[in-house]
Amino acid sequence: MRRKVSILGATGSIGTSTLDLIERSSELFEVIALTAATDVEGLADAARRTGARLAVIAEPSRLGELEARLAGTDCRAATGADALNEAAAGEAEWVMAAIVGCAGLRPIMAALEAKRTVALANKEALVSAGALMTEAVTRHGSILLPVDSEHNAIFQCLAGSSREEVSKLILTASGGPFRTASLDEIRDATPAQAVAHPNWTMGAKISVDSATLMNKGLELIEAHHLFGLPSDRIEILIHPQSVVHSLVEYIDGSVLAQLGCPDMRIPIAHALAWPRRMATPAQRLDLSAIRKLEFEEPDLQRFPALRIARQALEQGGAAPTILNAANEVAVACFLAGRIGFAIIANLVEQALDRVTAKAPGSIDEVIDLDFETRNKVGAMIEASCD
Repeated sequence: MRRKVSILGATGSIGTSTLDLIERSSELFEVIALTAATDVEGLADAARRTGARLAVIAEPSRLGELEARLAGTDCRAATGADALNEAAAGEAEWVMAAIVGCAGLRPIMAALEAKRTVALANKEALVSAGALMTEAVTRHGSILLPVDSEHNAIFQCLAGSSREEVSKLILTASGGPFRTASLDEIRDATPAQAVAHPNWTMGAKISVDSATLMNKGLELIEAHHLFGLPSDRIEILIHPQSVVHSLVEYIDGSVLAQLGCPDMRIPIAHALAWPRRMATPAQRLDLSAIRKLEFEEPDLQRFPALRIARQALEQGGAAPTILNAANEVAVACFLAGRIGFAIIANLVEQALDRVTAKAPGSIDEVIDLDFETRNKVGAMIEASCD
């Protein structure tokens, strides 16, 4: 039987890569539902190609257009929170969670509570609500599969080993476009420079996070929740070739690494076919052509975001939720040309100092804290611009 799948965030980079794999192996998969934020044309086109039964557009004002584009098909168009939860927890047994930011929290929880297998590409969900999500996995017997290349690499290297056998996890980072830049060059960086990632093709927000190394800080917190290891047993290593996606060091001294070309279809395929494997069109790794793999320690003076993220993880409670929300606002303002690149990390650190809250006990409390933090960071930016 074909595996029934839904894709939350079907028109983004992760969603389109997932669709590419599914359409190349359509005999293995049946698409149940697709969602998108505002891209009606892309959503309708994907629904028509795959024969999806449900297409959900997050923006209510676009529903009429979606219905018109799906006229004559068996695909139902819908909008709203209930429709999004239906896409996540309906008939599909496997759900790709690729909605950016806290907008993906409720549908992810709906899928976990419905005992679905969730392929998680939304790192903000685990950063903001990691304890709640991992508790839901345990309580409902659902499955959470990592799609981020680094966490998927660790998942592959663990291969069912127990935490007691692991000495540490090593997350690799490319170093982004400013790996060798001076402090002055980093301070004066433009949005165009920040989104020009040397190895990966990604959206603007995640590209900026990679440039500040906040992306690796978020992945540090995500790894803690996914694999149950404390901060002092999770290491970050700069690896500019992006060939070694992460490593696991065992207590006997063995170190296992997962290697591959920088193509997100590789980790997506691993999660899509798990516990088996499937073919992908990704370029094959030629180590003889690469010849040399480089590794170095991250520079926390030039990239303070990584230090700030580790501090948030070790502080725990509400700190990771505040960190994520503040970073999203700061990155958006940088991309809009309102603040400088170096101000991003400064704003996040200030938010952690100024926003006080207890650890969220529910998804509603996470969303409330996210909203409060965004408002306070927005006010901080407005005050600085006056």
